[in-house]
Amino acid sequence: MSACRAFRRPGPRRRITMPAILAAAAALSLTACGSGDNPKSGGQTQFVQGTGGVSVVSDKSGRQDAPDLSGKTLDGKALDIAEDYKGKIVVLNVWGSWCAPCRAEAKNLVNVANDYKDKGVQFVGLNTRDSDPAPAIKFEKEFEVPYPSLYDSAGKLLLRFPAGSLNPQSIPSTVFIDRDGKIAARAIKALTEDELRKTLDPLVAEK
Repeated sequence: MSACRAFRRPGPRRRITMPAILAAAAALSLTACGSGDNPKSGGQTQFVQGTGGVSVVSDKSGRQDAPDLSGKTLDGKALDIAEDYKGKIVVLNVWGSWCAPCRAEAKNLVNVANDYKDKGVQFVGLNTRDSDPAPAIKFEKEFEVPYPSLYDSAGKLLLRFPAGSLNPQSIPSTVFIDRDGKIAARAIKALTEDELRKTLDPLVAEK
């Protein structure tokens, strides 16, 4: 079976109203191996749809708060992004060891993470849908990933992103969080080094 499929949780068999079904579908669906299509914006998020699946909120006043992203990393350590990386720009990459596009972009993430570590930028992985952390740990060793990854096999952290925000909608996805802990940009595809740098440079330059 292909890994590129919709990620949906089975619902209960009891009668459910249509609004409840729609809400559950919006909250719990996550497409694996994203195609880079641009979904329409929702709510009051003031972001600009970028080409190739990259969207940016250039006006700081229009950015939404990032959710609580904390838990255990793949190596079993506690990590709280808001507390541990307070005042830093955070690049959150959603990935899985089984995901071919994730492998394709891994070296790009590693190179840019190393280049920007002295510019107040912290990369963090969010590993999802790996029922066993062993393949994910092997993935990180293979690509010499220098940053930690939260282990979120069931996708619970992904569901914390507010509806209508620049939330992760595919695997891979990358969310850029500014120094104030607000969601500034999101990509819903594997990124090149150039795309990572073009998204990060304006955030680094912000005062």
